[in-house]
This record gives sequence, C-alpha cells and structure tokens, in this order.
Amino acid sequence: HNRHRLLFWGSMPSAFGYYLYLKYGHLTHHKSVGDAQSASLKQLFESDQKDFEDGDVLFVAHRMKLKGEVGPTFRVGGKDVTMSISKTGFSAWKDGRPIRNALAFAASFMYERFMLTINDAVVAVTGRNYFFPNKPQQFHEECAKYCRCAVLVRGALWALAGWKSMLFLYLAETLWSIPPHPACAMFVTNHGSNMDDDTGGCVPSSSTYAGRWYSIFTLGTNYHCEHHDFPTIPLHRLGELRKIAPEFYRLGSTDNVFRIMKKVFAKPDFYACMDASIQ
Repeated sequence: HNRHRLLFWGSMPSAFGYYLYLKYGHLTHHKSVGDAQSASLKQLFESDQKDFEDGDVLFVAHRMKLKGEVGPTFRVGGKDVTMSISKTGFSAWKDGRPIRNALAFAASFMYERFMLTINDAVVAVTGRNYFFPNKPQQFHEECAKYCRCAVLVRGALWALAGWKSMLFLYLAETLWSIPPHPACAMFVTNHGSNMDDDTGGCVPSSSTYAGRWYSIFTLGTNYHCEHHDFPTIPLHRLGELRKIAPEFYRLGSTDNVFRIMKKVFAKPDFYACMDASIQ
C-alpha cells in the first residue's frame, strides 16, 4: 500500500504521469512481452481486465510492427470509428528513410502525449477513461483519482509559475524519447527482434552499452536485458549484474547511440520477436 502511495505521489508533478502504466501495465509487460495475443492495440483498448495485457504496446506502436487489429474504436454518430495516433504516424514510415521516419515518430509521439494531458482533464471531470470502455469500475476510479490530483497539482504550478512550468514538464517528459537525444537509442531499441549469433534464436530484449556515463545519464535503464532477467534488482545495480554474469550479456561498452538510432529508423522491426520469421 505504501509503495503504491509513493508511486502515486512520486509521479507528480508531470504533464502526463506514468503512474497508471506502472501500476497496470509494467509487470504484465514483463509477463507478456512478445505475446501476439497480448500485444494487439485492439486487445489492449477493448480488454475487460483491470491490468493492461502488455503496457509497452502503448509506446512501441509508434515505431514497431505489431500483429493484430488496431484500436481504440469509438462509437460516433451510430458508427464505429477506429483511430490510432501511433499507427497513423507509423504508416508514414518509408524503408531506408531514417530522417523521415524519425520525424514521423517524433510527431506522432509528441502529439499523442499532448492529447494525453487533455484526456487527463476529461477523466478528472467525468470519472471515466473512455479509451478503455470495458475495463472494470475499479480501473476507472483509480484513473479518476489520479487525474484529479494530477490536474490540481498542474493547476497549482500554473498559478505559481505560469504556463512555462507546464511547457517545461511536457518537454522534459518527451524530448528524451525522440532523436537526436542520446537516451532515445535506449528507448527505441529495448524490445526489438535481434538474432543471437550463437544460438540463432530471436532475443526480445536488448541493452545499450555506451559507457559508464551513458548508464548514469539513463539511470540504468539502458540495461534492459538485465532488467527483464531480474526485474526486482534496482536499476542502479544492473551494471553490477552484468559484471557478475558476463557470459550471459554482450561484451563491450562502445555502442554508438547515433548509429543505433539511424539503424532503428531506417527500417521498422517487429516488437519483441513477435513474428521474427516475417520479413
């Protein structure tokens, strides 16, 4: 209970908090990563389960191939209308055009995050998150409680420091995820479909080893394979894990983050070995 309370208040102030993802989607992501039945946008938005089947689908849909149908679907004027900001941006990608693809990713990602701040206000007023109409009442009540507190905190910040405080929060929570920010290399590659040179199998997670300062800069989140192997180990100690068991992880710390970003945005990959056999 205290951990959830710390997570709840510790995620504020924010332009769009990650609290709901961390509570309802992160642990299930560890359980279901790469599972095609859990990683469909339609399944995610239409599910009647309290937890997200795989919360990371909300992020990777902007930049990776997914199987299954698209969501969410809304009832408008008696008709079902399916719309997805992430898939609309992703559909603009062209193979071999990394700059174009990076711009499409940045545009859809930034726009969706801006709309999330609007949705928080809607949830705060109505008490429901309309993107997930089938989820149980407990989910909507938690969403409403969080959004009401978050909106109040944002309002207080605006009153004390003006609109620039909100702009700062929005940029601080988005710019690290898009090129050319060095942390983007870690963010966009942590669940690709990399082939293991020794076994020939597909590896659904990857780490970015770009030196000690990069690990400090990304707060240890660059050790993503290690994190999925041992999710209860604190992020700042994952580097020690790699040293203790070097036979299980890639050697070297010379990854070029800009070369990584260029490769990722040149051609989209499947999410977490979801269907590595499909080219």
